[in-house]
Amino acid sequence: MNDLRDHLHRFLFNHSNVRGELVRLDETWQALRARQDYPPAVRELLGQAAAATALLAATIKFDGSLILQIHSEGPVRLLVVECSGKHTLRGLVRWNGEVQGLSFADLLANGRLVMTIDPGASMDRYQGIVSIEGASLAECLQHYFDQSEQLPTRLWLAVDDQSVAGLLIQEMPAVSASADAETWNRIATLAATISDEELLRVEAHQLLHRLFNEEQVTVFEPQCWQFSCRCARERVAVMLEGLGRDELEAILREEGAVKIDCEYCNETYHFDAVDVEQLFRDALNYDPPLEVQH
Repeated sequence: MNDLRDHLHRFLFNHSNVRGELVRLDETWQALRARQDYPPAVRELLGQAAAATALLAATIKFDGSLILQIHSEGPVRLLVVECSGKHTLRGLVRWNGEVQGLSFADLLANGRLVMTIDPGASMDRYQGIVSIEGASLAECLQHYFDQSEQLPTRLWLAVDDQSVAGLLIQEMPAVSASADAETWNRIATLAATISDEELLRVEAHQLLHRLFNEEQVTVFEPQCWQFSCRCARERVAVMLEGLGRDELEAILREEGAVKIDCEYCNETYHFDAVDVEQLFRDALNYDPPLEVQH
């Protein structure tokens, strides 16, 4: 079972244009859910989003970040899960009122899903937006791929207190006329027999064999995932400097210190009067690099 823990396995169906991914996150999920005391319905939605974001990130090559966001007028106002090209993940949910017993549609009433890919290296960001449709996050993401990417995609997501897990299969653009719908339909039908218990508990290679033992499948080296937040005192300092000295000094007079909480990891950064003074002293003493004249 160890090869499935906090790992993502990519695989290909030989002699076809269908690929797949299988992920299970244990310690990553524990670290993520420990940051907030989420109600069960909200926690389940966050867990599904975490597994789904890891699966989606593995379908593309990038060095920057992939961000899944959901905005709605329902009780769940905002859900954000961000992962990096280095296979790190963080996320949060903001909600209001009672959420237990509500359906997916009620939790995310009049919602929209936003998928942002930031390739890094000063390259242009890509963003796709679709309305929230379907009875689950998996169905909503399938709708996203149908509308935005036009790639047939199916997902299965499972969550419990210990783990989150997911399975994705996707039909890649055909490279020849020999690619046919029969292969896709057969693989999708086999994948749909999976249960939440299997996703959460069965070792990866055993599970793939159980699902696709009549198919020829190539499984690649797994990717290791972990929780990580990109916040840092230096990044907070840059943000505070952008507020300006007058704004920070007003906060110091009223509060005695500037306190910044990271909603992703609950880290708190304190800046007292000496720290604030140092921020602007460093800015004044900054000596920019010489511009090379041609």
